Amino acid sequence: MITGINHVTLAVSDLERSFSFYTAVIGLRPVAKWARGAYLLAGEGWICLSLDAETRHGPQPEYTHLAFSVDRATFDDCAEAIRSCNVVLWKENRSEGDSLYFLDPDGHKLEIHAGDLCSRLAALRQQPYEGLELYD
Repeated sequence: MITGINHVTLAVSDLERSFSFYTAVIGLRPVAKWARGAYLLAGEGWICLSLDAETRHGPQPEYTHLAFSVDRATFDDCAEAIRSCNVVLWKENRSEGDSLYFLDPDGHKLEIHAGDLCSRLAALRQQPYEGLELYD
């Protein structure tokens, strides 16, 4: 039985550039680094950066992305710090809670979000998506 998400691995074309981006720009905590990869903590979860010659060369057209949690009280400061690093924004926020959507150096779609599943469900109860079904 699944007990949670264990980790997320992102293929990167330049380990040093991505390591710097994820630690200095986003603020993930480094745990380990080696010639072809790194482990970084994002709260309780962990991200693996894996050097890969087949890494994408820009964002994919679909909506798939990785969202990081940010406290509501620090969202504006965090968003401004990320914007100040001249990241490319890929979407405007149209959902519940504060969000900033931006790309990493390889074009992976990322988001910082101030909210959680409970706040999202509460918003859906107020303004349901078309065809919405909620489960207990």
